[in-house]
Amino acid sequence: MKTHHYSVTVQWTGNTGSGTSSYRGYERRHQISAGTKPPIPGSSDPAFRGDPAGWNPEELLVAAISACHQLWYLHLCAEAGIIVVDYVDSADGIMEETPDGSGHFQIVTLRPKVRVAPGSDVTKARELHGPAHAKCFIANSVNFPVQHEAEIKTA
Repeated sequence: MKTHHYSVTVQWTGNTGSGTSSYRGYERRHQISAGTKPPIPGSSDPAFRGDPAGWNPEELLVAAISACHQLWYLHLCAEAGIIVVDYVDSADGIMEETPDGSGHFQIVTLRPKVRVAPGSDVTKARELHGPAHAKCFIANSVNFPVQHEAEIKTA
């Protein structure tokens, strides 16, 4: 079995001068970085006093699931001789906040719209979402359902 290691740095950038001296006295801004890649500006969800211009952890989780599924799907299509010419996923997740302030995701739904080249097997293209889901590293690592509602069209 192979293992892979991933390292990121998350640095809080929201100190407005008095640190966390009060709940309202600091910003939730942070920066996510990894090596020489462009940094990702982060914050908390605006519902939790975050900056709507920053990516929040919940959005990043949904994006990670969507991107992982997409990459496996494209891989499986290439192996099956199905030529994908466009792929756009409008994914969303539902998180439930509990009375004590913690929470958990209930579900993530992927809605990929896929266009395949003329002559591609549309039925097989639709079926490959199942194996892509089964192989997705991120979907295999979460404790909530990930469903997909794919739409396949010929270009």
